[in-house]
Amino acid sequence: MNWIGCAAVYRNFIIFCRTIQVLFCLLYAISLHLAHPTSRFVHTLPILMAILIFFIAHWYLSLFTQTFFLHRYAAHKMFTMSKGWEKVFFILTYIFQGSSYLSPRAYGILHRLHHAHADTELDPHSPVVDDDPFKMMLRTRNIFVAIEEETMDIHPKYMKDLPDWRPFDTWASTRTSRYIWGLIYIGFYVAFATQWWMFLLLPLHFFMGPIHGVIINWFAHKYGYRNFDTKDTSRNFLPVDIFMMGESYHNNHHTYGGRPNFGIRWHEFDPTYPVILLLNAVGVIKLKKYKDPVAA
Repeated sequence: MNWIGCAAVYRNFIIFCRTIQVLFCLLYAISLHLAHPTSRFVHTLPILMAILIFFIAHWYLSLFTQTFFLHRYAAHKMFTMSKGWEKVFFILTYIFQGSSYLSPRAYGILHRLHHAHADTELDPHSPVVDDDPFKMMLRTRNIFVAIEEETMDIHPKYMKDLPDWRPFDTWASTRTSRYIWGLIYIGFYVAFATQWWMFLLLPLHFFMGPIHGVIINWFAHKYGYRNFDTKDTSRNFLPVDIFMMGESYHNNHHTYGGRPNFGIRWHEFDPTYPVILLLNAVGVIKLKKYKDPVAA
């Protein structure tokens, strides 16, 4: 990476940190208000914080394994890693995604099909083909299962160089495994939740992976702005993506599918990219050489 590229990453990182700082200041101000002795929330605040921390941790850790391991590694091979580290990330994906675990091998094939056939009848998930997000996600689920169970004819070019740990994938994808994770989530809320409305977060835990998927595959093909005039309907859903870890820069990604940094414009900070640079620096992964047309 040249000095200009490093400066851009650093500038965007500072913007990201300041955004997080503002959010934490707002949360701190709200917590002070709720913790005031006259507030009726004073006794439930620690419980509320525990629930929020658990939910936020699940959201971002699940999302990180999806964007880092399933998307940028399994589907696009933007970097390499040893078989040992690959198994580590298999296990981390299982822990962080839990009941909505997605097979890295099946995900890689599914996503390659999406790029090859975006917004056509052969696209596994497109709002152009399906007229509502539930119908789209049901079709995606059926194709994903067919890929997992190897009942679908797939061209060999989409099946090259995929992370493959069949015994682990088989167990992690069973209903038994998913039910166990569901019971873990329920147990946490039974132990800590003090208000009925807190249990409304449980379905989000159960279907965390598909929720992340529908946000990008539906909304980032319908709403947002476009930096590039692609043949599909991809859009950048969020101008500053602190909620989807760079995944919402969908138009950028569809334009430069092999680019590990999904952000392009000055405000488009990709929170996953500095993690990739760090893991590359310490030797966990090795970034492939990529001639960046944006930097050029």
